[in-house]
Amino acid sequence: MARAETANRDQANRGHTGHGGLAGHWRNWFLAALLIAGVAFAAFHWGDVKRFIELIRKAEPWWLLAALMLQLLTYASLSGEWALVLRAGGSPRSIWRLFLITITKLFADQVIPTAGMSGNVFLVDRLVAIGAPRENAVAAVILAIVAYYASYAVAAFAALFLLWLHSDLSWLIVGTVGLFLCVAAAIPATALWLRKKGQRAMPRWLRRSETAEDFFELVGKAPGKLIRNRRLIAELTVLNGVVFVLDALTLQWCLFSLGTVAHLGAVFAAFMMASIVMTLGPIPLGLGSFEATCIAMLRVVGVPFEAALSGTLLFRGFTLWLPLVGGMVLMRREMKHSSD
Repeated sequence: MARAETANRDQANRGHTGHGGLAGHWRNWFLAALLIAGVAFAAFHWGDVKRFIELIRKAEPWWLLAALMLQLLTYASLSGEWALVLRAGGSPRSIWRLFLITITKLFADQVIPTAGMSGNVFLVDRLVAIGAPRENAVAAVILAIVAYYASYAVAAFAALFLLWLHSDLSWLIVGTVGLFLCVAAAIPATALWLRKKGQRAMPRWLRRSETAEDFFELVGKAPGKLIRNRRLIAELTVLNGVVFVLDALTLQWCLFSLGTVAHLGAVFAAFMMASIVMTLGPIPLGLGSFEATCIAMLRVVGVPFEAALSGTLLFRGFTLWLPLVGGMVLMRREMKHSSD
């Protein structure tokens, strides 16, 4: 009897009857596609890697080490989000395993830029692989989206306030932030609406796809108790806010490594405006748009052009190439384990 119950739980965790082998096959193909995309991305942007290495050689190593530690703290903060949701759902998991999943999720977001969807699909798959109920894994994704944009909106308002203090506020900046706030409200609202409607939200043309049907059904089954947990959402929002602050500090310490002193408030405002433009823009990963905006905003707050350029490129190296390299290593290990 106990063995039968165990088999039923395993089958429920895999999904529909008979899809266990198919799910494993799909997972291997998905991991392989991510790895190939990562190699292609690195090859196409090899010039950026060489510039990053040249800047590292010229910078103060202790400030760079400090910036590296800050980025590792951002991964820890994101891992803490998954840990909080899973614990609230009664399925706690090791923070170290979640830390490794965070790195690979960031890798998936970068190499296949689909507004975070590739990373979210990967996150659900990995959380289920380490034993979390699939419903809790989906709840973790939905809550992370809500908390991310909530903290993003707060940080955007903070950036506006800081620019106003520096007398650098313009109608263009206000309009850009206003447009972003509309997006920041629409995306989590859509995620919550999909969760409430489930399969009923499916357009007719999507109902022919079994994968899409499973996805909408899964989103609709995310535990309402978790999704409506205001205290949990507040905690996740704080953790996301910490990530924004740590990223701004990373940019500031990249400038320090080049011998340039910059006020954290000014750097935070520049970083947030660059992030907002990157989010609103159509360019994958904001390649070019983030750098141009960040350099321009650093110039507005008084950072010399050469320092703004080099500091921004260093920062992008930490936030773009660090998880890319780490993610490729972890992805290869995951593929090896999947094939065993």
